[in-house]
Amino acid sequence: MTLNKQKNSTIAIALISIISVVAAFSVDPIAQDLNYHIFADRRTLLSTLNFWNVVSNLPFLLVGLMGLFSVIGRHKLNTITELKSAYAVFFFGVSLVAFGSGFYHLWPSNDSLVWDRLPMTIAFMALFTIIIGEFISLRIGKLLLIPFVIIGAFSVYYWHITESAGQGDLRLYALVQFLPIILIPIILILFKSKSTNTAGYWWLLSAYVLAKFLEFFDAQIYSSLIFISGHSLKHVAAAIGIYFLLRAYQKNA
Repeated sequence: MTLNKQKNSTIAIALISIISVVAAFSVDPIAQDLNYHIFADRRTLLSTLNFWNVVSNLPFLLVGLMGLFSVIGRHKLNTITELKSAYAVFFFGVSLVAFGSGFYHLWPSNDSLVWDRLPMTIAFMALFTIIIGEFISLRIGKLLLIPFVIIGAFSVYYWHITESAGQGDLRLYALVQFLPIILIPIILILFKSKSTNTAGYWWLLSAYVLAKFLEFFDAQIYSSLIFISGHSLKHVAAAIGIYFLLRAYQKNA
C-alpha cells in the first residue's frame, strides 16, 4: 500500500469513527429493554436454572484458555510479538465471558447483565487494538490497549449507574460493541496485515453475524428444534468463530 493510500484510508477510518460517535450521542439516551432478559429456553436441569443458556458458555472458557496458554506458553503463534499483551487480554476476556455470561443466565437481570457485558467489552476492545496494531499501526495499537479496555469497562459501568438511577443510557456501550464491528471489515479491506492470516478475522466476523441471527430468532429456533434455543446456539457459534481465529494465529507458525 502506498503512503498516500494508507493515509487516506486512515483518515476514512477516523471520519467514520467521529461520525458514529456524533450520531450515537445525537439520539436520546437508550434504556435497557427488560424483555431482553426473557429467553425462550428456561428449563432447569441438574438443579441449574436456564441450564442450556448457562452451560453453552463453556466453549468460551475452552477456547479462551487454549488461546491464553498459546500466547503466554511456549506454543508458537503467527502473531506480532509486540502485541503479545493484547492477544493475552483478548483471550483472557474470552475466558471470563464463560463466567460472566453463565452467571447472568442463571439469574437474568440488569444487575447480573453487568457481569455478562464487562468481559465482552474487554475482549472486544483488546481485539480491536490487535487489528489496529496488525493492519494500521503497531505503535498506535500498543498505545490504545489500556485506554480502550478502560473505555470498554467504563461503558458498562456508566450504563449500570444510569440504569440504577432510572435513566438508563446504553449509547456508549453500543458504540463500544458495534463501532469496532463496523470498522473491522473496512480495515481488513483497506489495509494489509503484518502477520495474521486475514481469513481468521473474516471467519470471526461471520460467526458474530450468525450469533446475532441466532440471538434474534431465539424463540423461533427453540420452537423448531425444541432441544435447544437460538440463544444457546449463539454462544456456541461465537466461540467457534474465536476458535477459527486462534487456528489462523497458529497457522504456519
